[in-house]
Amino acid sequence: MKTRDLLSVADITSSEMEKLIVRALAIKQRPEPELLMDKILVLLFEKPSLRTRVSFEVGIRQLGGSCIYLSPEEVGLGKREPVADVARVLNRYVHGIIARTFSHETLQTLARYSTVPVINALSDMEHPCQALADILTVREKKGKLKGLTLAYIGDGNNVARSLVLAGALTGLNVNVASPQGYAIDKNTADKVKQFAAESGSQIYFMNDPGEAVKDVDVIYTDVWTSMGQEAETERRRKDFARYQVDTTLLSLAKKDVVFMHPMPAHHGEEVASGVLDGPHSVAFDQAENRLHLQKALLAEMFG
Repeated sequence: MKTRDLLSVADITSSEMEKLIVRALAIKQRPEPELLMDKILVLLFEKPSLRTRVSFEVGIRQLGGSCIYLSPEEVGLGKREPVADVARVLNRYVHGIIARTFSHETLQTLARYSTVPVINALSDMEHPCQALADILTVREKKGKLKGLTLAYIGDGNNVARSLVLAGALTGLNVNVASPQGYAIDKNTADKVKQFAAESGSQIYFMNDPGEAVKDVDVIYTDVWTSMGQEAETERRRKDFARYQVDTTLLSLAKKDVVFMHPMPAHHGEEVASGVLDGPHSVAFDQAENRLHLQKALLAEMFG
């Protein structure tokens, strides 16, 4: 790995990402059960989780390692105890920290004070493990990445940031359509342009979802209101009203388009009822691939 931690997709190189994808596909076909023997990892979560917690716990155990889950009440990051102190205590006990936090700054502090690797299991800035599993899914379903185009429809949130960075690193073309005021931040966009220049990926930011999905290979969306934004729910529903992925939007893409969603999904909001269960959806395969990609990541970092 380019760095000892994985806080952002930008922490890995394009060649390292290719290696992760290849290893994940291999592990999916033939598990490697002893890679984390005698390794103990901690899941340090400030936010609730289904896919992230279960996929990491199962993956660690399938690789022969041990896992400890610490809930918000047990740790109280920055409240009951300073983040720096938590990091300096945990690194005396475990081989790695997998953290799901509200603030990306919390992750950075954990990494700064920890002597063991820290993995971002979601922050307000990025969700790198999700994006890496998404790239794995596109590769698995389409057989390649270069020359394909993925359209992301919705909020320029943590998932979108990681996804567009991953696309730019791998040569996958990405169209991002967001309402005015909800675009991906400039710092991420600048980094994306740098990666795209090296990989040959074409990245476009726009407001029109119809333009974004025209003749694309993959359509991807995420919730309009993320955890911690509940007070903005009604305003966001109005602002995102024409950004719902429905059969009309799907019909503008290629006939063999695949639909992706990191879940949890709000049926009838960002995705029309029936689409997640429809013939184009690979959302549940995508969810499964969190397990295989993260096992490959753990094998590379700790195996």
